Amino acid sequence: MATFNKRSLYTACQTYVQQRIDTCQAAIQAAQESANSETKSSAGDKYETGRAMAQNERDRNAVQLHEAKKLLAELERIDPEKPCDAVWPGALVRTNIGQFYVGISAGKLAIDGAEYFAVSAAAPIAAALSGKRAGEQATFNGKQIRIEAVV
Repeated sequence: MATFNKRSLYTACQTYVQQRIDTCQAAIQAAQESANSETKSSAGDKYETGRAMAQNERDRNAVQLHEAKKLLAELERIDPEKPCDAVWPGALVRTNIGQFYVGISAGKLAIDGAEYFAVSAAAPIAAALSGKRAGEQATFNGKQIRIEAVV
């Protein structure tokens, strides 16, 4: 478990967030184009319903875009080069139940053939490990977790 993996995990999290942002922006644009292309028809309410549905889709994606940008801001507060001797945002933690990167919630990431779980500092597992150092233990969901290393 090396420091270069922290940089790779940070980059993977950046890619994850950027993909979410790009997807939301594309969906917002598609919904806007759909709303703009609706034309009046003899069906009467069909025009208004189509525009309302497109507006709802746009609004839903705008909320998701806002959340993705908040994730990016959270990630940008982390210095991936900063060494960690305790579990806090930016820490790469090896435990007896798996390896965790405390940054943003991006799920399971595979880096150099190893699996990591990218979790938010607010995630229950990260909260249980918060402030702990290598050699210490924490309890999560009734299980004892042994912290083997923190980078």
